[in-house]
Amino acid sequence: MAILEAKNKQFLLDGTPIQLLSGAIHYFRVVPEYWEDRLLKLKACGFNTVETYVPWNLHEPQENVFNFEGLADVEKFIKLAGSLGLHVIVRPSPYICAEWEFGGLPAWLLQYSNMKLRCMDTMYLEKVDRYYDELIPRLTPLLSTNGGPILAVQIENEYGSYGNDTAYLTYLRDGLIRRGVDVLLFTSDGPEDGMLQGGTVPGTLATVNFGSKSEEAFEKFREYRADEPLFCMEYWNGWFDHWLKPHHTRDAGDVADVFDRMLRAGASVNFYMFHGGTNFGFYNGANYHDKYEATITSYDYDSPLSECGDETEKYRAVRSVIANYLGKAEEDFPAWPAPIAKKGYGPVVLTEKADLLNHLPLLAEPVKRTFPEPMEKLGQNYGFIVYSTQISGPRTGEKLHLQDVHDRAQVFLDGVYQGTVERWDAHPLPLDIPAQGAKLDIVVENMGRVNYGPQLKDYKGITEGVRMNNQFLFDWTIYPLPMDNLEAVPFEPSTTEAEEGDRPAFYRGEFTVEEAGDTFVRLDGWAKGVVWVNGFNLGRYWEKGPQRTLYLPAPLLKLGTNEIIVLELHHAEKAVIELTDTPDLG
Repeated sequence: MAILEAKNKQFLLDGTPIQLLSGAIHYFRVVPEYWEDRLLKLKACGFNTVETYVPWNLHEPQENVFNFEGLADVEKFIKLAGSLGLHVIVRPSPYICAEWEFGGLPAWLLQYSNMKLRCMDTMYLEKVDRYYDELIPRLTPLLSTNGGPILAVQIENEYGSYGNDTAYLTYLRDGLIRRGVDVLLFTSDGPEDGMLQGGTVPGTLATVNFGSKSEEAFEKFREYRADEPLFCMEYWNGWFDHWLKPHHTRDAGDVADVFDRMLRAGASVNFYMFHGGTNFGFYNGANYHDKYEATITSYDYDSPLSECGDETEKYRAVRSVIANYLGKAEEDFPAWPAPIAKKGYGPVVLTEKADLLNHLPLLAEPVKRTFPEPMEKLGQNYGFIVYSTQISGPRTGEKLHLQDVHDRAQVFLDGVYQGTVERWDAHPLPLDIPAQGAKLDIVVENMGRVNYGPQLKDYKGITEGVRMNNQFLFDWTIYPLPMDNLEAVPFEPSTTEAEEGDRPAFYRGEFTVEEAGDTFVRLDGWAKGVVWVNGFNLGRYWEKGPQRTLYLPAPLLKLGTNEIIVLELHHAEKAVIELTDTPDLG
């Protein structure tokens, strides 16, 4: 049994002073077959602790339906870390931010229109309690007080950036204690007055999050907690990327210098991130400051360990700081695990195709509604949704208005592409309707729910209606397309040549693997869409970048024949993708 305590400005582990050198690795952003590799590389860098969030939406994907298998096997990840000699910090807050879809909150919460999130709302707390009744008993045997590796548990995440309901924080803390969590509990917030006032609880350890100016941050922290240890719970040593913006990088020397200054101030440090991993599937989040900005598929984060697990210049700089600080030679650190091969499998021709709009009745169970409704009201969490109706004619010089579309809509009139309306660049589309009228189809992509800030309640689809000029259009047929099972897609042989016009379509092809290695899907000449390999959703691509390749880990491949499916929303110059051995994040 090991007990971590915070006393007299320092941490004690079983009475002995300890400085926690921690790195964030999210089990849900790494295929389970690579968990050991990434954890060993954390140890080889000189760290003694791993930190992870726990995303509620992964573990309760549908209300009262729980998942703790595969990517969601948090117990296996924690046990593995312990077996490798690492301490573990767990952050199971109902909300995690993490640039993760809806900040980890499950989308089905939005079915409850009157629910208030992250506060003493009875309905919300009822859902949190039911989730914790499933989750926390899985974690308590792994607490250090029960012989496990978990030294500390967070009670909510950066709450001072959102609200000031300290009764809510107290409720969460007491709920953890009641369920048997008897290790050190803590909060984490930015080093600002409002955040530290709204996000902390008396009697519970506070920590701070920042990427630079460590002396100023800790000075502000000391104004509120004079006797507690210094702990940067999130040292932002890199940053994440949004679509339509450049790839972020940060100088390794700068990262090492700030880290060194924190260590010499006696602080414990958790690198956010040490290894970022990947936003597989539809789990990327989004931000909303001046406008909506969706996070890309890669969560490389410019962190010390790259998205595919490679050592970087930043890794070497950080290890050097730790070695100098501890007075060790770098060869004294644990060994680097066996290298993972990178493979280029070359071009893959996608020989089959299925038009999305032509096959809607096969792909979705249509529902009739008077007014367009968002995904959540139809029990849909992720993916795409198609709204169809008839418009009477003739009409000339009128404009189509999509009110508050979330997030990106492609408009078709009698099957012909009319244009795209984007949430961050919304504008009316001029439409001319013939005398006999026309069928209107609107294909809306959920590009990821907002994960931080006051816009957190982020319904997807068409949220406020559709108008021709000032006339609202009623009588809709709606096709939910969560894209969680593609078995019904009716593929037919096709040519590889591009076709005229923009229409969403599925493409399918096969490639042979004789020796499995990590590879990267390159989609030059494609516009925007999603890629599946052997039924696993790798995530989104977009020609507008910055990301140019999708990471495909070797464990997702099979020896022999492998299947790749691409949903292209616009058009492809040629129905050919490439599997290369080199990542390209722009």
